Amino acid sequence: MAADEPCWLPAIELATLIAAGETSPVEVVEAVLSRIDASQPGLNAFITVCHDGALAAAREAEAALARGDPPGPLHGVPFSVKDLVNTAGVRTTFGSLTMADNVPTGDSLTVARLKAAGAILIGKTTTPEFGHKPLTEGPLFGRTANPWSAGHTAGGSSGGAAAAAAAGLAPLALGTDGGGSIRIPAACCGVVGLKASLGRIPHDQAADIFGNLTYMGPITRTVADSALMLQIMAGPDPCDPFSLGLEEPDFQAAADGSGDLTGLRLAWRPYLGNTAIEPEILAMTEACLPVFEDLGARVEAQADDFTNTEPTWLVITHSVWASRFQHLVAQSANRMDPSLLAQVGKGNAYSAVELQDAARLRSELFRQVQGWFEDHDLIVMPTLTRTAVPIDSDPLGQVEIAGQAAGSLRAAWYPYTHPFNLTGHPAMTLPCGFAANGLPVGLQLVAPWHGEARLLRAAALFEAARPWAQRRPDLPL
Repeated sequence: MAADEPCWLPAIELATLIAAGETSPVEVVEAVLSRIDASQPGLNAFITVCHDGALAAAREAEAALARGDPPGPLHGVPFSVKDLVNTAGVRTTFGSLTMADNVPTGDSLTVARLKAAGAILIGKTTTPEFGHKPLTEGPLFGRTANPWSAGHTAGGSSGGAAAAAAAGLAPLALGTDGGGSIRIPAACCGVVGLKASLGRIPHDQAADIFGNLTYMGPITRTVADSALMLQIMAGPDPCDPFSLGLEEPDFQAAADGSGDLTGLRLAWRPYLGNTAIEPEILAMTEACLPVFEDLGARVEAQADDFTNTEPTWLVITHSVWASRFQHLVAQSANRMDPSLLAQVGKGNAYSAVELQDAARLRSELFRQVQGWFEDHDLIVMPTLTRTAVPIDSDPLGQVEIAGQAAGSLRAAWYPYTHPFNLTGHPAMTLPCGFAANGLPVGLQLVAPWHGEARLLRAAALFEAARPWAQRRPDLPL
């Protein structure tokens, strides 16, 4: 096996090789750490790298195998964690200078479950300050580049997680998604990103669990690895009322790639309250529809009867940020990202009535989207209206689509993602090819509430028909 080959193997394959003694956790972790160190100057996907802790955990994993201890499903497999998610004894900065020395005493539930399955924390990936924008940059760490093009963004806010997955810096990445923050960077970097149903993966860090629109979820290079991560992280917990009482399907079996899609009804929605999309992106995503039809599905085009959800999302999200971060602004504004300061200011300007109006619209939106599934089993759409934007783009400025200014970044670049944060529906982005500029293009599938197994099955069959994981970015290592 080549020195860096463990960096590219799927987690499922790595775990099998480790359990069989054909490779060791120490060899795998050393290979990944070496690649992370070599990539950092150009890619900058990590805020903290756990050199000592990861190697110590790898040695213990090796010793456990030598003792004959039964291995877990991820025994010895490295994983990264977005630096918004708590990790015991490892600093969690939230991408902010104001939290640069914060070291949690406990793991988030998701991290604890991955560790219990045998996975080894390799490091904390980059995120804009408190995950507030779709470009992964900030005063604490600088900028994270796209693995396929240093001049373009990795997306955000889980940009470090997606860049790490695409660049072979651990097969599993834990991200978060408050408006598309798993799916945007996954599409930009050519990997798989899954936002599950509200509550499917319990969220123990949500400040307002009843009004929550943020999610933790997997970013991986293969559908099967996302299914395995979901299997491990899902399941009820008292911290999250939306997790209670849910059945626990066999997500891994759903993603095994067997069978076909006979009888499945898909709705094609190329527009979702937006008016602009790059013609190349529209053509590439529409060209995926025959793949599903060849697998037995029936695809029907749907008219755009949708209103862009950016205004509703902004009222809720800006209000949350004003509530959470106003005290930091008062203390440390000169150390914070100007784009976060501007949005906290907007949050302070909303009235209680405007916030309640947004909550009402969110309920109406859920009923509208859930109604789509009376006639269809899955919804198919592009993930983004264009490929990754230039790395120095203004997060509060206009985005250019098809050579024209098309509106704000949130409304015009990713109108397909934030609606499903508001409604709670599971949504997954899959790589579907590369544009003429060499950057990846993503296709998004959306399922009804708790429809992750259906989503994973269709995604795995699409992946088998249109494989992508063999593509590797040519990094200047």
